[in-house]
Amino acid sequence: MKALISLFFRLFQKYIYSYSNLSWIRYKKLEVRSYWLNSIFHSCHRSVRFDRNPYIKGGEFISIDEYTYFGENLVLTAWNTYKFQNDSTGNIQEQRLQPKISIGSHCNFGNNNHITSAFQIIIGENCLTGKFVTISDNNHGMSEKEEFTIPPIKRKLSTKGPIVIGNNVWIGDKATILSGVTIGDGAIVAANSVVTKNVPAYSIVAGCPAKIIK
Repeated sequence: MKALISLFFRLFQKYIYSYSNLSWIRYKKLEVRSYWLNSIFHSCHRSVRFDRNPYIKGGEFISIDEYTYFGENLVLTAWNTYKFQNDSTGNIQEQRLQPKISIGSHCNFGNNNHITSAFQIIIGENCLTGKFVTISDNNHGMSEKEEFTIPPIKRKLSTKGPIVIGNNVWIGDKATILSGVTIGDGAIVAANSVVTKNVPAYSIVAGCPAKIIK
């Protein structure tokens, strides 16, 4: 009896619960999920793929070109309004914004990436990122003394300018790209870097703040 049970489970694992079958099911789920999400964007090519657990807000301000892939637990947000406290008395106002996110073709974003815009982010073709990468064109306030009595979440959103990432850029795990930065074609951003200034094309930057190392 034990031999029959053992044989059954081996056959079940080999022909039904096999790795190849599970991979096929996962791909089909990814495909269906991606088709379902496609309609919420300003434009999104039908070949774009989203892995599990994406959080997306402001899709009408986001454009994505063909054959781009997003890993698991993506956070992709574009904020057109934001409520902020304009002084220590607690008065609340609504900030009107014009966000735009444009992502080129054949990009591959790793798991747990966070891309957020209140102004403008432009990413070229063939961008590759590692895990836990943050690309943010906005800050909570300007870190002025008079703002310190206001909770950070209630400070007016600010920016130093758009983020522009060129073609064939490679961004390593846990890197952060901040506002007002242009990263040139072919550049490499090392893991754990914080990019606060422009990165020339075909250069390698590393560190916090990131500096050219090659």
